Amino acid sequence: MRFDLQHTDTRSSARAGVITTDHGTIETPIFMPVGTVGSVKGVFHRDLEQQIGAQIILGNTYHLYLRPGTDILERAGGLHRFCAWDRPILTDSGGFQVFSLAGCRKLTAEGCRFSSHIDGSKHLFTPENVMDIQRSIGADIMMAFDECPPGDAPYDYAARSLDLTNRWLERCFERFARTAPLYGHAQSLFPIVQGCTYRDLRSRSAEFVQQFDADGYAIGGLAVGEPAPVMYEMIELVNGILPRHKPRYLMGVGTPVNLLEAIERGVDMFDCVMPTRNGRNGMLFTSEGIINIRNQKWRDDFSPVDPAGCCFADTTYTKAYLRHLTVSGEMLAAQIASMHNLAFYLWLVGEARRRILDGSFADWKPGMVEKLSRRL
Repeated sequence: MRFDLQHTDTRSSARAGVITTDHGTIETPIFMPVGTVGSVKGVFHRDLEQQIGAQIILGNTYHLYLRPGTDILERAGGLHRFCAWDRPILTDSGGFQVFSLAGCRKLTAEGCRFSSHIDGSKHLFTPENVMDIQRSIGADIMMAFDECPPGDAPYDYAARSLDLTNRWLERCFERFARTAPLYGHAQSLFPIVQGCTYRDLRSRSAEFVQQFDADGYAIGGLAVGEPAPVMYEMIELVNGILPRHKPRYLMGVGTPVNLLEAIERGVDMFDCVMPTRNGRNGMLFTSEGIINIRNQKWRDDFSPVDPAGCCFADTTYTKAYLRHLTVSGEMLAAQIASMHNLAFYLWLVGEARRRILDGSFADWKPGMVEKLSRRL
């Protein structure tokens, strides 16, 4: 994997670059639709490519390990072939999913024992077998196995958690170095910076991960309940330490405003379930603000879903029709809303990129943040 930094904004830390993988290039800043089990919920790959403009999608190690399983993925030739997606894929290590099973897991120095949310069966994730699983999946970018502590974790817990994550990271890279890709394309391994909202722990983590000279670095454990200003403070701190010539991935974030604030602070890559999950519940993100399509006010609004839309669904269907589908519980409502939100997120990061390159990002961003914060 290669990262070419093309331009940095003169009045902020916002950057534009290009990531090159064996499955294609990714223009940054970029938002990555979440395809947890090998699909972005309710969206055809054709539409991900042609309407939404997705350049890379995510899979999740925990979910793909449980279903369909690594045996099926290997027989299929990896996730790319299994789900018919020929562009880049990133896999989360499953650490966040495992550790969210607070009542169904046991954490030790070896790894994490947990019970499947599907059938209650017992499993063990270690840094070593999580690397093996991600080799079987075949993602272009693999994530290290870490512990994601609660956002309100006390300092002592956060410090112990970080020490464990660092020990696991060493084992991840040892296993990664001793194994090879299975499907003829290169794979990269990103470490994850942790440390909750404690400046010294975040700094220590950002310094520690650099010894592995990875192709890129992730920032985890944010947007888990801490105030937004604190999140931005942690991002700024960490990005001031991480290498300038490597991509930076902020995991699981977030709202359109979060994206712009993080881009301003030097983040290159994002993912979040919010566009699809909130879309399925009737929330639409637009360049003029946020719409709750369930509201009565849209009942007889026959204007397009988004007149400045980024995909065909925005101008083909009306707000009244989408509201009708949503309150009726029709599957098409979730599809339209998901497509719209994803297309909007990709438009937003693409517009930010364009503004960074032409030098207008710092002038454009404050007004955009104001619009994105409105409730329509």
